[in-house]
Amino acid sequence: MLRATSLLLALVTLAGCSVLSVDLTPRVRPLEEQVVEGRGEAKILLMDVSGFITDEAPSGGLGLGPSTVRVPMLVRIREELKKAAKDRNVRGLVLRINTPGGTVTASDIIYRELLLFREETKVPIVAALMDVAASGGYYIALAADRIVAHPTTVTGSIGTIMVTANVEGLLQKIGVAANTIKSAEHKDMGSPFRALTPDERAIFQSVIDELQRQFVAKVVERRRLPESAARGLADGRIYTAPQALEKGLVDAIGYMPDALAAARRAIGVEDAKVIVYKRPREYQATYYAQTRTEARGLDATLERFATLAGAGPRFLYLWAP
Repeated sequence: MLRATSLLLALVTLAGCSVLSVDLTPRVRPLEEQVVEGRGEAKILLMDVSGFITDEAPSGGLGLGPSTVRVPMLVRIREELKKAAKDRNVRGLVLRINTPGGTVTASDIIYRELLLFREETKVPIVAALMDVAASGGYYIALAADRIVAHPTTVTGSIGTIMVTANVEGLLQKIGVAANTIKSAEHKDMGSPFRALTPDERAIFQSVIDELQRQFVAKVVERRRLPESAARGLADGRIYTAPQALEKGLVDAIGYMPDALAAARRAIGVEDAKVIVYKRPREYQATYYAQTRTEARGLDATLERFATLAGAGPRFLYLWAP
């Protein structure tokens, strides 16, 4: 500490009257490979998909979390997939999913990135569902060749939701009114300053129905279910692991070692290194350690509230009780 202080004072002295600029902003370091367990030449990459699924960098919330650079989930996942694609020893991929879902587009992008990775590398993918793998979380799991649910997993919630706020009555109570000048009748549809008209509600419902159709189509394609059965399951309800297994939404019930064993069987080896990609100073000593790029705890709660109650409607594959 004394050496650092002395060096800073020396720099100030040498600078004289010139401006000394010191950039203290944390930098995003390149991903590093860490072996979690196992041995052998073959590698199984363990990738974490947890927290709210979005293309935005998690906010700092109340500043209660660690002061590190937060990498958007989509950025991290694509970075990990690109790194894995360059390593011929990465023979399997296990997705550890623990999320109630997120935005429609972010969920679809991750799903597509996983399919492209599997198509390019021929690497089998196993999804390991943890506490919650609902809505967008289950949507992402559909990209896997095999889905293993923890005995206590809650999954499903196959559906689309949009939440808007209406503060018109509150503004009237405090004597505030919003004035909107618009080019067409529906230009401000979804505004929190007035109620939806019947026509606007019908327009939003048509968008929700189309996004729901796309979700159901993926369930039909990836789980090989009849469309009528998939539609029956896609009423937004959640399922326990045994219920999901009975209805064909998952392939097995087990723990993380069972998901890893399924990956080893898929690549035809008895043993393999289980690896993770991490930033320097991130703790990833076991396969239950999570990445620090997504918000946690109270920060995550505030982020979710801001998403649901923020300005403008958003279309979500999200379990939002």
